[in-house]
Amino acid sequence: MDNPDAKEEQAAGPSVWRYARAARAHVVVDAADYFQLMRGAMLAARQRILLIGWDFDTRILIGDGRRWWNLPRKRVAPARLGAFVVWLANRHKRVEIKVLKWNFGAVKAVFRGTMVFDLLRWWRHPRIGFKLDGAHPLGCSHHQKIVVIDDRFAVCGGIDMAGDRWDTSEHLENDPRRRRPGGKLYGPWHDCTMLLEGEVARVLGDYGRTRWEQAGGKPMAACEPQEKTPWPEGIAAEFHDVEVGIARTRSQYGNAAEVREIEALFVEQIARARRFIYAENQYFASRKVAEAMAMRLAQPDPPEIVLVMPESSDGWLEQAAMDGARIRLFRAVKDADKAGRFSIWHPYNAAGTPIYVHSKLTIVDDEILRVGSANMNNRSMGLDSECDVFIDCARPGNGHCGEAIERLRLRLLGEHCGMAVDALADLVRQHGSMAGAIDAAPQTGKRLRRFVPREMGDAEKALADAEVLDPERPEEMLAFYRRGGLFKSRILRRPR
Repeated sequence: MDNPDAKEEQAAGPSVWRYARAARAHVVVDAADYFQLMRGAMLAARQRILLIGWDFDTRILIGDGRRWWNLPRKRVAPARLGAFVVWLANRHKRVEIKVLKWNFGAVKAVFRGTMVFDLLRWWRHPRIGFKLDGAHPLGCSHHQKIVVIDDRFAVCGGIDMAGDRWDTSEHLENDPRRRRPGGKLYGPWHDCTMLLEGEVARVLGDYGRTRWEQAGGKPMAACEPQEKTPWPEGIAAEFHDVEVGIARTRSQYGNAAEVREIEALFVEQIARARRFIYAENQYFASRKVAEAMAMRLAQPDPPEIVLVMPESSDGWLEQAAMDGARIRLFRAVKDADKAGRFSIWHPYNAAGTPIYVHSKLTIVDDEILRVGSANMNNRSMGLDSECDVFIDCARPGNGHCGEAIERLRLRLLGEHCGMAVDALADLVRQHGSMAGAIDAAPQTGKRLRRFVPREMGDAEKALADAEVLDPERPEEMLAFYRRGGLFKSRILRRPR
């Protein structure tokens, strides 16, 4: 379908789709809090709940993970996501629920036991719409994680309502609550997302409805304005009356044009950094992102760049595609890093178990805060559907946001280092850098350790350099024999 917002996109620029005001905004760290908050927000819905995600597992527990066996079912919402959605649709007759999920991920439902029955109940319910999104070229995925409720409240970030996501910020060893629906425990998991209220939620609602139609769904009207907000009770927002930018990625498909705003925004924000960049991300495999960092680090008085990432990717295929590219790009960027300002770190819990980092967060100079679904890999720059939101202190009316952004950065560093925020802040001031503070932090509890690249064989180097499994465009899928890969622009020097 044609893009109805082409004029607005041109007005915002190549790196931003739209700017909109948020009455309130807040970053939620880790899924234990997020699932609890979303339960309350969905219960407060009065017109529509629009859920857009890479994956949904109807078997997960949202809320505090308990079942209320001794209370009447009609009075208390069930804890399991699949039953909760049906209960909500039955109890609130005026609320419609729409779920948009990546079509390829639907294959997993066959192997998830009761999930097949949950999906059948969703499909049959007159007020629940469940759509599998296949509106993308072969090999691409629908990767956004967006929730919009009543066009008044929205969420955009990295957390899926799926298995293996729930965890607290303590990331305890063998936490019995961190359990798959089948009963098996999984490891510590770190993630984040952003809550938004106001005009920006309406804009994300417009976008969500467009995505729904592109996936083959019937057109939906905007929600009627109302005074009551689904903003979760008990959340004191970090940001008030702030302008929020929205950036997207999607590959060309049908009448929908290619969008590469997220890639352009990364390059723009990296170039703008004066003092530091703090980022949490699942991957470091994007040629464009690495080139932008190398170019900034090669300039006089470069900023400090600290990346917090998982020790290794999840699954052998991702390890083959992403971990090798991380090693190659790390070495190439370090060649340009004459001042020694670039470092990558892995988080571990108090028992020394690696914490998997799934969050996609970037903070620049405590002036830019960015949260979304996009990884620092090529797929997120041009293949998969992605959506990031950001707050920029340089935008009109946002000058008051810097202190809250700084508190969030220190809170995240403190969480990873097992330190109180004030103690961590003192350590940063004492050593003059985040890396110096991390090196000096205690290593007896939760901690960060430096990434030390391993040696690679010639076959691994060739696979990583060719971007075979992480192409920059759909037409380059498995076409490594006719392109230059990670080092085709020659901005980065190919490491030995």
